[in-house]
Amino acid sequence: MSERIKKETLPSHGKRVPAYVWVTLGVTLLTLLLHAIGMSGDLVNVALIYLFPVLVSAVYWGMGPAVYAASFSVIMFDFFFVPPYLSFTVEDLRYLISFVVYLAVAILTASLAGRLRQQLEMVKAREATTNSLYALSRQMTAITDLNTLLVNIATQVSLTLGKPAAVYLPDGQVDLLVTSSPASTSEGEKDGWGDGESEIAIAKWVYHHGQIAGKGSSTLRESPGLYVPLRTEEQIHGVLAVSMDAGEVHEQQEQLRLLEACGGLAAGAIARVKLAEEARLAQITAESERIRTALLDSVSHELRTPLTAIIGSATGLLENDALFTPEDRRELTGNIRDGALRMNRLVTNLLGMVRLESGMLQLNRKWCDVGDIISVVLTQVRGFSPHRNIQVELPDDPAFIYGDEVLLEQVLVNIISNAIKYSPDESRIVITVTSDKSLSQLMIWVADQGIGIPEAERTRIFDKFYRSESTQHVTGTGLGLAICKGIVEVHGGTIVAEPNPGGGTRMRINIPMEAHGLRFPYSEQGEVEE
Repeated sequence: MSERIKKETLPSHGKRVPAYVWVTLGVTLLTLLLHAIGMSGDLVNVALIYLFPVLVSAVYWGMGPAVYAASFSVIMFDFFFVPPYLSFTVEDLRYLISFVVYLAVAILTASLAGRLRQQLEMVKAREATTNSLYALSRQMTAITDLNTLLVNIATQVSLTLGKPAAVYLPDGQVDLLVTSSPASTSEGEKDGWGDGESEIAIAKWVYHHGQIAGKGSSTLRESPGLYVPLRTEEQIHGVLAVSMDAGEVHEQQEQLRLLEACGGLAAGAIARVKLAEEARLAQITAESERIRTALLDSVSHELRTPLTAIIGSATGLLENDALFTPEDRRELTGNIRDGALRMNRLVTNLLGMVRLESGMLQLNRKWCDVGDIISVVLTQVRGFSPHRNIQVELPDDPAFIYGDEVLLEQVLVNIISNAIKYSPDESRIVITVTSDKSLSQLMIWVADQGIGIPEAERTRIFDKFYRSESTQHVTGTGLGLAICKGIVEVHGGTIVAEPNPGGGTRMRINIPMEAHGLRFPYSEQGEVEE
């Protein structure tokens, strides 16, 4: 029985000696009281009253104090109430029969009361054990990390049994890794119990043979600890051990049953966490395989088209140069340039995604004029947007943000390229820049008159490799918006897709105009602040 449970249910042996003192004092006071109230002549009632300390002793202190109370009561009854008074002799020998009957009744009554008390203590002990196991189970259920679970198991078992505990788990080779309870719960026990050579050797034996060993069992009973395999129906996951001492031999079977119950709960919790971890790894593997396949499909498809155009145009120029007019050569050269730019944009997006996911993206922050960024971006996309009407609406005052100019250009190139790809010829694309000085935020709107994005997909389009069913006829990798989202969030901003009031899609980018309280050194009069 654990120390904690024992404290809740049983008095310690050290309290037995004061019990006899209390019995002696109680019977003595009761004798004085009976004399004081004048019941010396009513022997029957006096004998019945003397049963009261016997019952009290049986209920509160057990059989020993109850028998002592009965014997001491007979002595006091004979000495003070049976004639001749103040003498242990009796003038009528029939009193001896009364004494024997009284003792028998008192002992029988004390025995019954003691048994009731023992049953009550057993019920309390089982309730305390059930509560401890329930608390242990509840704490294990809420943990999903294996290392945290092992520490929790060792700690809870140590608290439940009142002794240092350790959990042994295999490391995948031949050794057992030890997780001990964080501190000893009993005075005199050293911390970190369980990591000694002999303890690990016994744990290995228990793990390989699947049998209980140690004190209280039939194997290695001289060992100072008790070792229980953590077994489920499929396998043995490890070993649970608890330090024991020689003074607990009479309680070893009870502790063994309690430790087996704790071991069953621990094995189930470890199996659950391992299965959850395996399921998570399987999901990650499947997702990685899906992403790898999607990446290969998208990249190969995206590279094939510009490569074909470049090879065809270059071959035509080399082999049939005399047949082409200057306009034809200019068109073929333009095809080569567009194909190269398309491939360069794809490679840039791939490298950007790798840098974002690996955490290697380092921002080269500086003050950037948004108007200049948009001008550079329009230069890059103008070559493949001859049939779009692109309008730019800038605020009256120059708008500056503190960020990485190259990455912000990449964001706008991807968004404006998407607007061009998914909108019809001769449609209008409007780029609007506004600033909210109260919130210190800059808003960039890119609105097109394209096919639009269904509401259910407005969030998913920022996932890697996600392509809407309605855009499968347009080439793309599904990486552009994912990179845009990552870059904008690195700058502390947000990007969302909204329906354009005039039809199509409107992408809205919010970026802080300040960084760590730093303001751009520019005044409305155009003078640089000191």
